Amino acid sequence: DRGAPSVAASLGLLAARHTPADSVPGPDERRLQASEDAITAGELDLARDIAREVLTRTSVPAERVRAWIIVIDTAGHSMADVDAVFPQALADAGDDPRLLALVRYQLAWRALLVEGDFAEARAETARSAELAARAGDRRTELLALSFQAQTETLMGHPDAPLTIKRALKEPQDPRVACHHNGAGSARFRWLVMSDQLPEARATITALLREVRRRGSVESEVHFLRGFAETELRSGHCGRALDLAREGLRLARDSGIGQTASAMLTALAEASGGDVEEALALAREAVEHAEEDGDQMYLSRALGALGYAQLVAGDAHGTVRSLRRVRELEQALGVTDPARGRWHGDLAEALVRIGEITEAQDVIDVTRERALRLGRESVLAVLDRAEALVRSARGEHDEAVAQLTSVQDRLAKLGYGLEEARAAFALASLRTGQPGPTSYDEATRLFRRCRALPWLRQVDEATVVRAPEPTPVPTPTPTLEGLDGLASMERQVAALVMEGATNREIAARLFISVKTVEATLTRVYRKLGIRSRVDIVRLAAGRRPN
Repeated sequence: DRGAPSVAASLGLLAARHTPADSVPGPDERRLQASEDAITAGELDLARDIAREVLTRTSVPAERVRAWIIVIDTAGHSMADVDAVFPQALADAGDDPRLLALVRYQLAWRALLVEGDFAEARAETARSAELAARAGDRRTELLALSFQAQTETLMGHPDAPLTIKRALKEPQDPRVACHHNGAGSARFRWLVMSDQLPEARATITALLREVRRRGSVESEVHFLRGFAETELRSGHCGRALDLAREGLRLARDSGIGQTASAMLTALAEASGGDVEEALALAREAVEHAEEDGDQMYLSRALGALGYAQLVAGDAHGTVRSLRRVRELEQALGVTDPARGRWHGDLAEALVRIGEITEAQDVIDVTRERALRLGRESVLAVLDRAEALVRSARGEHDEAVAQLTSVQDRLAKLGYGLEEARAAFALASLRTGQPGPTSYDEATRLFRRCRALPWLRQVDEATVVRAPEPTPVPTPTPTLEGLDGLASMERQVAALVMEGATNREIAARLFISVKTVEATLTRVYRKLGIRSRVDIVRLAAGRRPN
């Protein structure tokens, strides 16, 4: 009760040693309680050893199922390693609804982590909740309802709000109220995904305070990640990085939640710390998720890797990582874009490598889902990416207007880092002299966020982006006019002069045909001509028509 579960586990084992075999509670029941206290303390090896020892002795179904559940719990996200346990646990549970509810709850986790099947996980949690209610086991019922609510939230299922309300109904169990898989955690996830960041922060702060008081290490690791994520969304990158690093240290010390903690710390490092460290952590998370067969966190880890690659300037790497995320989430049945929020990054990276059509497709598909679920911040980020698509197509004024609106919307929603990224994109597209003063707003916002990697990008942009020469209008366009074109425009124009078709140009420059067409449109406008034939005439030193 005073938050010292490790001491409680030691005392429980000592008590079990002095408990007569015919006592109530018996020695094995006390050992199992000690094992559960050890899990709370983060001492997973000790908990597993105690449970395995009890299984060698007891024939009582309730004790055996309880011991099997401990063995499963200590496996964490490596549930594939304990696949053989589930048939034995079901056999020991027999037709007892209370024991079956416990096993079905664990089967729901297996469906999600090992099979990557959200629909099956949801079905198993519903079975567990119903069995627990029939047995009068309110604690297991609440855990099952909370897990069902979180699954439905990630699926974008319309029943999610109703299930959360059911999980929050009285009577509550104090052990579940602040558990990392309890109703409070489900509500926090819903608030984050629904753009209610101040309320989400208040919720996660209270949960973290309570689990620290209770000494629950696993829940503390989980809630440190949640707190860091909330601060990151709010644009408090320095604070998010501190929390994420603290959570990762605790995860590594305890052996609990290392993959998830590495993933979240990678996001925080890429936003407010060291990009190379972000890439290393993201790759570590991907490797661990693949080793564990953890389908749920593999997609999250790849999302973190894609974001870190984007910040590092590796657009091709971002596209490779986030295309995998897209495939994984389609297979998982995840339809809520607020789960990983990678869609805008994928579209932006696709624009950078010239895949404009695919970028627009990502935006269109995601926008439909975000509109259905009312994900305002996701919609704003998608609009930011679409402005880049428009700019690539030569729709400069429309892109600037869209980005201006996006920046204002993200500011009102409280997404500080995304607001700063919109300001950065806007500065890059502004007409006129794009010198150092053009980036003042982006610099101010990134500094406010303590987004150091993004500030370095602004610094590079102000140095590299010298003003483009303004073509001097002349009665007759000449070859000298090509000097006023951007690098990509000059390359495309030069290939046209050689007689290359749009498809051939796209293949040689590793861009799409659509990008070639959009680039040519800009070339025509800047040179004051109307067709590719006029470019050829310029090359031959003749007057265009």
